[in-house]
Amino acid sequence: MREGLRPRRQRPLPAIGKPRGPRTSKKRKVSLPQPAATPGAPDLPNPRSTERPPAAGADEDRISLLDDDNLRHIVSLLPIKDGARTQALASRWRTLWRTAPLNLDYREFPTISPRIRIISDILSFHPGPGRRFRVDPFYLHVPEATVDAWLRSAALDNLQELYIGSLTEIEPLPASAFRFSATLLVATFRHCTLPDDIVQGLHFPLLKQLGLETVTISELALHNLIAANAPALECLLINKCVGLRRVRIISLSLTSIGVRPEQYNPLFEELVIENAPCLQRLLHLEFAAGIRVTVLSAPKLETLGCLSDVTLPTLGEVISGITREFCNPDQDRLPKFVFGSTVIQGSRVDKLTTAVRTVKILAVRMGILSLDRVIELMSVFPSLEKLYIQAESEGENNACHPKHKNFIRRFDIRVKTIALECYEGHKSEVDFAKFFVLNAKALELMTFHIHPDLNREEFFSKQTRELQLEKKASKAAQFEFRFTRCVRNVETIHHVHDLDLTDPFTC
Repeated sequence: MREGLRPRRQRPLPAIGKPRGPRTSKKRKVSLPQPAATPGAPDLPNPRSTERPPAAGADEDRISLLDDDNLRHIVSLLPIKDGARTQALASRWRTLWRTAPLNLDYREFPTISPRIRIISDILSFHPGPGRRFRVDPFYLHVPEATVDAWLRSAALDNLQELYIGSLTEIEPLPASAFRFSATLLVATFRHCTLPDDIVQGLHFPLLKQLGLETVTISELALHNLIAANAPALECLLINKCVGLRRVRIISLSLTSIGVRPEQYNPLFEELVIENAPCLQRLLHLEFAAGIRVTVLSAPKLETLGCLSDVTLPTLGEVISGITREFCNPDQDRLPKFVFGSTVIQGSRVDKLTTAVRTVKILAVRMGILSLDRVIELMSVFPSLEKLYIQAESEGENNACHPKHKNFIRRFDIRVKTIALECYEGHKSEVDFAKFFVLNAKALELMTFHIHPDLNREEFFSKQTRELQLEKKASKAAQFEFRFTRCVRNVETIHHVHDLDLTDPFTC
């Protein structure tokens, strides 16, 4: 970190009994005074109000009007304990759980030994079919023969969702894990090996979401799995996999890709989007190991992140005393995004020749909050509508500069939503936010994530004054200070279903 910059202070937990400001809400909306209502004008409902009039027939039991097939579908979506308890609701419900597709997740049960027995009992009792089965042999230390017997149970016939791994990373999955390939819609394989000969013989005609977590797999096997073996695949998560160096994506169906390289595996170097006509979301999920992401053809790409110049320490750096994230000057450690001849290294635009006009949602993580860099990124992505920013330090100087005015004259800022994480109201942060307050004419919502210690009336009054909200360029803009996160951290994206969100960065 450059000399003279202060890292964000780590606030201690408040002492028990310490007086605090009012905590009646997790967010505080700051807005200008509204003009008084016109005398004699009719009272119209507030379109922004969260209150809704009571629905007609609110006391009516509409669940009972559903047919048994719909009720079974509802029961199959419940955690297994809740699903089983529905048998006690009424005589009509007594057989519904046993005839509903089974939803079985090992995490719902207590300590390991009872889990194994309970899973075996349920699978022997329930006649099937199966909807979802999640089990982790590595965590449960369950014998391979027991796992194989579970997977062969009739209770799991026609299974739609499977989450499973092996006892060790060097072992392949049991062959019985692939008997559901014709019916699976969602699959996550973890802590196992997928050999080329096994992958070559697989076909998942209905599979829409595939997660590979700490899996050993070759580039050829992964390519065949994506391009040929799963023709309906929409979401792909590659999470700390081994055996990959250069991954090529050729898929007519993929809409979302998330990749998290292994921190201490430098072999994974590049992700190439060769032809993905339906791809909408592209997520780089690791700060410790940056890879090169080259986009050759993705005409519908709308969501991109996270661009970051912050890295985690290597093992050697931890030994030398660096134990937290830091702004890394080593460009080789930062992720690089390449769109044709336009290059973005970390959060810095190294080369701008062609704008990427399809991207509307962008997440950026910065060691130092920099208005200059964000303006550069808006030049690359001129259609941006949502901008999510996390910064480790408030920065040096984000005051308005003549070059910023030149940018405003020639550029139409289309951003509608801006979220600033870890905002403390320092001058550089205020100057950064004020640029958008005064110039973003399409702005609808700006949120500031603040610490609860700042929940004071004088803080909000000062921010209203310093941000010059009375001069906001967008008359419809709203400004909210939240005590909960307003930007979803990419470290929390662990499962393939997270990639199916329209906006994976919103909280």
